[in-house]
Amino acid sequence: MQVCNFICIFAQMKLKTIHLEQTDSTNRWLREHMGEADADITVVTADYQTAGRGQGSNTWESEQGKNLLFSMLVRPKYVPVQRQYLLSMTHALALYDTLSSYTDGISIKWPNDIYWHDRKICGTLIELGINSDGINSCIFGTGIDVNQRLFRSDAPNPMSLWQILGRETDLKEVLDKVICCMQTRMDLLINGRFEEISSNYHEHLYRREGLHSYRDDDGEFQARLIRVADDGRLWLCDSQGKERSYMFKEVAFVI
Repeated sequence: MQVCNFICIFAQMKLKTIHLEQTDSTNRWLREHMGEADADITVVTADYQTAGRGQGSNTWESEQGKNLLFSMLVRPKYVPVQRQYLLSMTHALALYDTLSSYTDGISIKWPNDIYWHDRKICGTLIELGINSDGINSCIFGTGIDVNQRLFRSDAPNPMSLWQILGRETDLKEVLDKVICCMQTRMDLLINGRFEEISSNYHEHLYRREGLHSYRDDDGEFQARLIRVADDGRLWLCDSQGKERSYMFKEVAFVI
């Protein structure tokens, strides 16, 4: 069920937006200027990133001015450290809400991607700041493929809204929807509705039903998805009935 109707009613949330024509990384820029981020949500966008990253050593291919590249800073002290993956769930749901307003077939792929069927349309790199008081900051660095028509890198399965819809989509419109949906989803977090967030997240997971192929250090296997824990651990049950659990980068989806 989609919970965001794109009418932002949470005026008590202070929002700050910053636009850059070009930077190496909006995550890096926001991290270095974090002291100036005095809002509940601070968003930095860029027309082009010269060193946009995905998880680990992955890079993000983006044609200049065609896609939505942004980083979002929140200060979620109300989220316990041991349940930190609720932040990833919250942001993923906001992206799911946004992209589902344009097309069917959107799902959330663990840990931080948004898929259209078996193609990747969006990815997020998350950086947490934790101190003795708990989670001090969280930066979501997100790239949404919006108007790019052709991908030239060796990324295995990129997809853009243009390729789905056959037309261009206004980047500011997409960003405004993301921010609105993030405010809606964050309101659940602030009010301690953690189980509702987790339940919504699991409803929209990629491969949430049936047996599918995965690969770990021991090779390829078939399994069904059981759940994603609040610490981010993925739980699978293989075709032999054995439960397996994995943290990030310990297992790959075979697509």
